[in-house]
Amino acid sequence: MQDLQTYQYVLIGLIFIWSGFVRSGLGFGGAVLSLPFLLLVEKLPQVYLPLISVHLLFFSSITVARNQWKTHRQTVAGESPESTVDWAYLKYALSVMIIPKVIGIFGLITLPATMMSSIIFGIVAVYAVSYILNKPFRSNSKTLDILFLMLGGYISGTSLIGAPLIIAVFATHVAKEQMRDTLFTLWFVLVSIKMAAFIYVGIDLQLIHHLWLLPCAGIGHFIGLRAHKHLLSADSKHFFRVLGSILLVISIMGIYEALGTSIQ
Repeated sequence: MQDLQTYQYVLIGLIFIWSGFVRSGLGFGGAVLSLPFLLLVEKLPQVYLPLISVHLLFFSSITVARNQWKTHRQTVAGESPESTVDWAYLKYALSVMIIPKVIGIFGLITLPATMMSSIIFGIVAVYAVSYILNKPFRSNSKTLDILFLMLGGYISGTSLIGAPLIIAVFATHVAKEQMRDTLFTLWFVLVSIKMAAFIYVGIDLQLIHHLWLLPCAGIGHFIGLRAHKHLLSADSKHFFRVLGSILLVISIMGIYEALGTSIQ
């Protein structure tokens, strides 16, 4: 990111604040709701994805660890609190997702940046339409569960934006109160695999940029933690409809620009 203009750095910082807020407030969306904006600033998927991955590892681990420590203290005090993570379903989901995840990572590593950006914009456009129409992905059978988990794992491997498909399954099987921490734990495992692949093939993890982007994401993270309970109880249909409209416009712009670049 050395050749970017000052205004681009400012925009990237603001987007990472937004990313942190969404991730901790909703338990998902830190990538899918921020990556299109980042790619519009500059099409650098193999730069942004390591940055987002480290942020996911850092903030998901401290959030889940804090809640697990709180649960442990309540148990020691003689109470019987329910774990904030549904470990049983988490293990099952990982067993289904792991192979498609690895295949997706291989695609990310081998595909050109322009093609990868176009794929990301295309996937986000589909999500955006589902938000606008208030028709989120839903799973009502074991077959669809497996299909969504495998497809979500593959997309997560390529671009970290498989959350809507994965949530369609988890929402049916995981209690609402356990959803965020269960997803955070899932993201931690999936992203750890991705980071190991990045390190193995020698992709630059952009460690120097964490010095200023981690604090940006941290600001959003703590705002999101405060808003989490409100977001759980609020009617989010209007929020997602507006957000979906914005994402659709950005995706169309991104695809158009990518196609123009490839033609040239």
